[in-house]
Amino acid sequence: MSRRDRDPGMTIGIRQWFSKEIKQFSRAEDGVMLALVMVMMLVMFTVAGIGVDLMRTEMERTRLQQTIDSSALAAAHKDNQILPKQVVMDYFAKADLASYVTEDDITIGGENGGTSVMVDLRAEVKTPFLKNIGFETFTVPARGRAEQAYGNSEVSLVLDISGSMDENSRMTRLHTAAKEFVDTVLTDDSSNRVSLSLVPYTGDVNAGWEIFSRMNVRQLHNYSYCVQFTPDDFSTTAVSPDDHYLHGQHFSHVDRNFNYISCPTQSYEQITALSQNREALKTQIGRLTGRERTSIHIGVKWGAALLDPAARPLVNDMVDDSLIDEVFRDRPANFNSQSMKVLVVMTDGVNTETKRIKDFAYDTPDMRAHWARHAISDWDNQVYSSIQDDLFDTYYSSSLGNTLLQNICDAAKNNGILIYSIGFEISNTSAQAMEDCASSPSHFYRVEGVNISDAFSSIARQLVQLRLTL
Repeated sequence: MSRRDRDPGMTIGIRQWFSKEIKQFSRAEDGVMLALVMVMMLVMFTVAGIGVDLMRTEMERTRLQQTIDSSALAAAHKDNQILPKQVVMDYFAKADLASYVTEDDITIGGENGGTSVMVDLRAEVKTPFLKNIGFETFTVPARGRAEQAYGNSEVSLVLDISGSMDENSRMTRLHTAAKEFVDTVLTDDSSNRVSLSLVPYTGDVNAGWEIFSRMNVRQLHNYSYCVQFTPDDFSTTAVSPDDHYLHGQHFSHVDRNFNYISCPTQSYEQITALSQNREALKTQIGRLTGRERTSIHIGVKWGAALLDPAARPLVNDMVDDSLIDEVFRDRPANFNSQSMKVLVVMTDGVNTETKRIKDFAYDTPDMRAHWARHAISDWDNQVYSSIQDDLFDTYYSSSLGNTLLQNICDAAKNNGILIYSIGFEISNTSAQAMEDCASSPSHFYRVEGVNISDAFSSIARQLVQLRLTL
């Protein structure tokens, strides 16, 4: 068909249809959002990738820090026999983190017999998602330090030498356990930094002439050197040379042979203050034997006093006379200082009743000499039993002793003294009193038989501390 033969109406119809389609296409909005959606999805995937990479990096950082801390502690431990750097590298290898550390990142140091291990590194953690936009790794710094070292420590070891300790081989077992404690706490590494005061107690504590003579005490006799405390004295840890005290009486409740007496007299039964002489302390412990009565509160009072800076003038005077090592001058340190203060108290019983001779019957040298030869029970059995009410007072009842024990333990804990208590084959009542005295229930040990060695050993190990520092 020639162009001339075409129907003009058909041509016009086609043009109109085509024009209509063009106009509809130009006005159509179908597919306009596709490009925007694609852009938004790209942004979302990028943000999600950043989140995943950040989360993965934080997980790696946590693993790195945990591995640094644990490996440094193990490498610095006193019982470690492997090269510290080798220990750290082995920890990282087992944690599948070996690629992050080199031996150059590990620094070994330490002084005064201690070992320090520091790990300081910058790990490059790969970023699977962000590497496509130019960030192939995140740099993660991690640092940790562990030190096995003895800080300055002051320890009071308060031991029960009452008569019941001679039963059931208790004293023999105490000898072994306490000697092991001394060997663990006082080592070559702790030399000149750890002092140990030994306080044996019965119904009283013999301070010994060297301590007694440096206190402000009204001396009444030369038989023994106990100090008579008032109930108010148990509300404070201090025993100050400036305060006034009364000389403790010397007598026996029931033993006319004076083997069991209120204030023990043998040199090995006296306080040994601020010592680091292992052999001398163990020799003294090995000679301890049972005496008379039990006054735990007086033992703790003296143990706390030897950790209280109020005793410093007394200690320095003993240093001047070469009775205490020069390195312990100006001890006890101030409370809340860097010096750790620890009191360990052991008993096999409860506070018992303690009598006291009335002042009028203990007023002259002849009267004091009489009571140093004749037991209180002699008046009951041979003279006239009811006269005891006129001559004797109950100075400490069992219940008062328990109250005063709690008072002095609270005063010590309030001053930051760490108290461990050991109940050796004791009753439930005594166990409660000793648990209340301790710094916490976990610081109280209730033991039977040979387990007393385990208690002393556990405490001693805890005193050799690992410090983790950032």
